[in-house]
Amino acid sequence: MPGEIVEITPTEIISYPYNTSSPRAHCMFEWVYFARPDSVMDGREVYDVRRKIGEILARESPADVDLIMPIPDSGRAHAIGFSVESKIPYEEGFMKNRFAERTFILPDQRQREAAVSTKMNPIKSTVNGKRILIVDDSIVRGTTLKKLISMLRGAGATEVHVRIGCPPVIAPCYYGVDMKTRDQFIATDHSVDQIRQIIGADSLAYISVSGLIEAVGIPEADLCLACVCGKYPTTIPGEVHRYQSTLGEGFVGKSE
Repeated sequence: MPGEIVEITPTEIISYPYNTSSPRAHCMFEWVYFARPDSVMDGREVYDVRRKIGEILARESPADVDLIMPIPDSGRAHAIGFSVESKIPYEEGFMKNRFAERTFILPDQRQREAAVSTKMNPIKSTVNGKRILIVDDSIVRGTTLKKLISMLRGAGATEVHVRIGCPPVIAPCYYGVDMKTRDQFIATDHSVDQIRQIIGADSLAYISVSGLIEAVGIPEADLCLACVCGKYPTTIPGEVHRYQSTLGEGFVGKSE
């Protein structure tokens, strides 16, 4: 637990808990993307949470398509959950090059766009002549999805729909994730339909914040949702604390 000290001796494990209670703020992106699927955090298996995200997405934003496919590897469990809930067949539609760089961390936009083509290849026999729904964990800049949708259409997909297992990312992370300025996020100044047009999808939908909280299964007050709601669990100059209603207020304490 936060603040807990654990002493491991030759004969026993001794816990020294931190006695002062304080609000918790576990990063929701751990369940959505960062953590290994077989990890267990706060009693919740990550794979199970991601699958539930897909199930809730299917209920919130259904689609009339021929097959569900993930953006590997991070969208796989989400896509399986969507397929199970919607009863639409699941297929692997991309072959991933496991030796390619992570496009998210490349510094230059042209580098990111070029890297996508070497990172993924569509499986033509799967997508040709099909209405496809692709499921991914999140959209940050939109670079990868735009290129992948174009590749699917080039491989013969007649429609490409997109569902995202995280609400729109609109605010920076000050706690270690490399997302530090608002100009990095396509959702900051574009509506969902504008993003759909930019990436070239036939439809686009994100899971709701309430749907994400339901999937994680942990109270909202114990999660950090700052990057999708703009309210931070600690006081940061110029940002909104999650327990205040306006930027000009100080910390006013937890409200129920």
